Amino acid sequence: MPSINIAVVGVGNCASSLVQGLSHYRDGANERTGLMHWDLGGYRPSDIKVVAAWDVDQRKVGKDVAEAIFAKPNCTAIFCAEVEPTGAVVQMGKVLDGVAEHMSEYKDDRTFLLADAKEPTKEEVVAALRATNTDVLMNYLPVGSQAATEFYAECAIEAGVAFVNNIPVFIASNPEWAKRFEDAGVPIVGDDIKAQLGATIVHRVLTDLFAKRGVKLERTYQLNTGGNTDFLNMSNHRRLASKKISKTEAVQSVAAERLEEDNVHIGPSDYVPWQNDNKVCFLRMEGSMFGGVPMNLELRLSVEDSPNSAGVAIDMIRCAKLAKDRGLAGPIDAASAYFCKHPRTQMTDDLAQQAVEAFVAAN
Repeated sequence: MPSINIAVVGVGNCASSLVQGLSHYRDGANERTGLMHWDLGGYRPSDIKVVAAWDVDQRKVGKDVAEAIFAKPNCTAIFCAEVEPTGAVVQMGKVLDGVAEHMSEYKDDRTFLLADAKEPTKEEVVAALRATNTDVLMNYLPVGSQAATEFYAECAIEAGVAFVNNIPVFIASNPEWAKRFEDAGVPIVGDDIKAQLGATIVHRVLTDLFAKRGVKLERTYQLNTGGNTDFLNMSNHRRLASKKISKTEAVQSVAAERLEEDNVHIGPSDYVPWQNDNKVCFLRMEGSMFGGVPMNLELRLSVEDSPNSAGVAIDMIRCAKLAKDRGLAGPIDAASAYFCKHPRTQMTDDLAQQAVEAFVAAN
């Protein structure tokens, strides 16, 4: 199989885990722990190559991606310290709303140091995607980056590059954007990546379990704390509108009955600096069992946030490439439903898994 050339927008913690993972599984040969698929449609993790990247931090711009992923403010776990140079140098990105105003209040390693460099035009980004023969463009911008995400989505459409939207800005699930990708003959997988074993997937599975076992879910909350730049960015609640919709709808969509707004609270809760990239989820579910007898469930989940998404991202990349190989266009519903919180078409996770396996196996 040919390689899969990817370009990355936002060289933060998630990109760091992804790039480290590509080296880890390439060097580990048959090491398969942490992957849902070793071989997906003929593509293996070792087939994925980083060929271009954009960021706006002066500590990353101008460096090879293999070096930039370890620069501050990144703080995720280093599980593969030796990453060979990719040959892809991080270019200055488009700022727009990609940097929250309140981030300037922090002057230490926790926030951005905006690079003093010329921002690219759409034509320059498109030219770079074409020159590097990029197959898939990965969007890792901060939560709330609506205008910046739309800028890079436009670039993907014009360059004919598959788009993977890892963040809760609605592109694949927006009918107008979905049609634009369909009309352009470009596939998209999104929106908002669902971690390997994170708060949303656990909450969804338990909610689906309540429904299947005849337990009426009456109230639930999901509270999350973390200390990475993502949580610092989200401490400005004005950037959280789409994030809350995405996480809440992911759970509501698998409930036997939709909960009233006052009975469900799901979303990021607080920024705790010393947690770094560790994310802690506090989950509570209250319901009624046989005879109306009450019950409740409480769960605490602690995960390293960015590696938790990287294995899923590797599958999203390969599904996007398969779609591109097959001449498919617009949202790839099976992959989006299985790998994302806010796809165009919601499914329960068991049905979404079946749909992905059918998609991969299809000729």
